[in-house]
Amino acid sequence: MPLYEFRCQECRTAFEELVAASQGTEKVVCPQCGSKMVKKIISAGSFRIAGSGGAIPSGALSGCSSKSGFS
Repeated sequence: MPLYEFRCQECRTAFEELVAASQGTEKVVCPQCGSKMVKKIISAGSFRIAGSGGAIPSGALSGCSSKSGFS
């Protein structure tokens, strides 16, 4: 099941919800106020583009790796 981020249109609370493909997002409710008026928001991806032609140093997105290029 994919994890989506939502924002409540009533109380403006941002939250995450696991949503089954068969369920759809229309059944998601705000955990703060219970409103069904929620909107899916764009979140940062957690993927890595493979290849050597990019501007990101090799290993830069791999966390605490000693090859990350950051000290």
